[in-house]
Amino acid sequence: MKRLLIAAGGGGDPITAALVHAALHGPDTPALVLTYAWERLVVDPVPGPRRVTDFTGTEEVGPELALVTPTTAPIAPAGSLLPRLSGELGPQLGLLDPYDGVVGLARQIAASVRWCGTDRIELVDVGGDIVARGDEPTLRSPLGDALAVAACAATGIPTTVYVAGPGLDNEVPLPDLLPRLGEPAFALDAAQTGRVSGIFDWHPSEAGALLVAAARGIRGVCGTRDAPRPVPLDESARNVHRLSLGQVLELSPLARKLAGCSGLDEAEAVSRAVCGFSEIERERLRAAHAPTPPTSPGPPVPRDADAVFSRYTAWERAMLADGLTYVTTRRIVEDLGLSASEAHALFTTLRATEPARRVPPLWRLATEPATLT
Repeated sequence: MKRLLIAAGGGGDPITAALVHAALHGPDTPALVLTYAWERLVVDPVPGPRRVTDFTGTEEVGPELALVTPTTAPIAPAGSLLPRLSGELGPQLGLLDPYDGVVGLARQIAASVRWCGTDRIELVDVGGDIVARGDEPTLRSPLGDALAVAACAATGIPTTVYVAGPGLDNEVPLPDLLPRLGEPAFALDAAQTGRVSGIFDWHPSEAGALLVAAARGIRGVCGTRDAPRPVPLDESARNVHRLSLGQVLELSPLARKLAGCSGLDEAEAVSRAVCGFSEIERERLRAAHAPTPPTSPGPPVPRDADAVFSRYTAWERAMLADGLTYVTTRRIVEDLGLSASEAHALFTTLRATEPARRVPPLWRLATEPATLT
């Protein structure tokens, strides 16, 4: 028997699902994590989630169930970090395809239950937007979570929902979120994060990185790239809350309205009616307005290492003035507009000159000006 977990929203949720699985059952217990291939535009420039047909090399293990393996690859222009993630997480990864709506997802989940030989589902979300009411002004990505909730309900299979790191996704304000979640069931600790220790050097999930940091005892105020305000890392940030599927359905109007939905276009329409927006439409708009690369680009010209370091220290002083004590790797790279080679050079320099700055998976901001040696 394999445990069956569902990463509610795609993106970094498979990492959180692996952490919750390790805490509940031990890291070596066989498990399957179902997840969307629905990633940030910085990873996948094609808006919306990907289908099985957007990949080569998936492993078809039965009707309605395809596994992502390290040899799986997205078909250009799509992109995906799931193949690399599948080689590092521990649990196997199965692909959720939402294009047939809740009806199709329910078939996929039921097939996965049979393949795992289990009789229950564990649905995992990082941050808490899975219990969003839909009218929160900072809400950005409720659709994937709500589809997963509605699909689990449609299967009739017993499902437990776990919300890890309340508020770390910066979507539902903590004062609104915590009463919905109730008391925490348990807290993650450093021992459960070892397998994912290096993932955030290349994976852009900031909520997942913050969860790991909190589990490792990092405390302070962290700045992320994709959030309207800094994120406090305190003891509550490592908590995991357990809810019944019925509780989540009661809290989520979007999940209730999606019942019986048979297509992703229909799901988008429901999201517009309940929340006032479709996150896929927002992705389409961002992709349409992304800068067009030159038709004949030459090789990028790296900026002088000293110049990059000087820009970093000036930026760092501004972040400290804003009250931050930590930042994510993605925040540094995107705020400074660094190429891969420039980012590698900067982080190598920071590790060499001031190793205390690196507090995996975050970076500590220095209160004294850094100097090159």
